[in-house]
Amino acid sequence: MSKDQVFKKEKEKGVDDFRFGEGVVTVFDDMVSRSVPFYGEIQRMIGDLSQDFALPGTNYYDLGCSTGNSLLAMDHLLDDGVNFVGIDESEEMLEKCEKKFKEAGLKRKYTLEYGDLNSGIMIKNAAVVNLCLTLQFVRPLYRTQLVQSIYDQMNEGGALILVEKVLGEDSMFNRMFIKHYYEMKKRHNYSEIEISQKREALENVLIPYKLEENKDMLKECGFKYIEVFFKWYNFCAIIAVK
Repeated sequence: MSKDQVFKKEKEKGVDDFRFGEGVVTVFDDMVSRSVPFYGEIQRMIGDLSQDFALPGTNYYDLGCSTGNSLLAMDHLLDDGVNFVGIDESEEMLEKCEKKFKEAGLKRKYTLEYGDLNSGIMIKNAAVVNLCLTLQFVRPLYRTQLVQSIYDQMNEGGALILVEKVLGEDSMFNRMFIKHYYEMKKRHNYSEIEISQKREALENVLIPYKLEENKDMLKECGFKYIEVFFKWYNFCAIIAVK
């Protein structure tokens, strides 16, 4: 696994907006494991919950599948009759995902597709839809529209799993949680310059909601049961059932 050094060198001419291009794809697995608190445990919990909803003959959608970490984590947990569909707007991510699937010897039926979630999505026979650290990158203008589309098209009794970076409900806690989050990144050997430059790169790209705003959106779209199953400072994971 290549080490994340994307923002290690100070950029004299300013920092470009973050994008999931080749440079990020190469180090993505290291980046996400060092930048997302309890990333491995979150994936394990997603696996636990997915087993309760992903039935043989149905499709398991991973929207924003990146390098395929979530789907690979599901492979040994779910029935072989569950089909995987990974969708991402980065061609480089899809290429890396395909390579990882082949290296892992993935046997089940799967499809990897290009798709821009800002433009909507078409899904069919979906028992589980996974949005792991993805919805936060969808422009707010299209976010509710996307979630509504997922709800309308997914199977009755199906589950949407949503993992997001979130804002604190109060500005005091928001500042506190962000401070502790950056302390975690320092423990994972990111420098002040790396933290600062990545924050600048993400400023106009990753736009988080508050936890309650996410829950309200899910309710408005029609989800009947909504529960938070993980929370760590400014990160949370929610399951919502149709």
